[in-house]
Amino acid sequence: MATHPTIGESLRQEGYRLTPQRMMILAIIRDSSDHISAEEIHQKVRQQYPFVNISTVYRTLNLLKKLRLISETDLGEGYVRYELLERGRHHHLVCRRCGESFAFEHELLRPLQLRLLKEYGFTADVDHFAIFGLCQRCRPAEEMNDVRKEGQHGAA
Repeated sequence: MATHPTIGESLRQEGYRLTPQRMMILAIIRDSSDHISAEEIHQKVRQQYPFVNISTVYRTLNLLKKLRLISETDLGEGYVRYELLERGRHHHLVCRRCGESFAFEHELLRPLQLRLLKEYGFTADVDHFAIFGLCQRCRPAEEMNDVRKEGQHGAA
């Protein structure tokens, strides 16, 4: 972390002001122990700046995302969550049945990135995302449902 500029320095280098609201939003994301939603950030900002509109939070999040300082991920909860990219890239496997989420390392996606580049000339931004499926615990139950469905269709 000490070898590259801070987020504040990055904003200034790109010609953006480091306003008190931006500083607070950055601090909230940095201090969050997990991924955090825009609404959660807004609630925390309003504790010190009660008149800050949620649109300010969204504009700041969009700027930070554009500058690739934060990542945005949909974990299947109906809204997206944010995290600082300086914490390292990782991804999630999300069970569509029980909702359990499991992190996996970014390096697993490296072969996909290289193949997309080689075969399509496409540089993929895979900073942070979720793959939905069935976890080990839920998969057997789903397989039993599939067997029952097949049995019903075969009997007709």
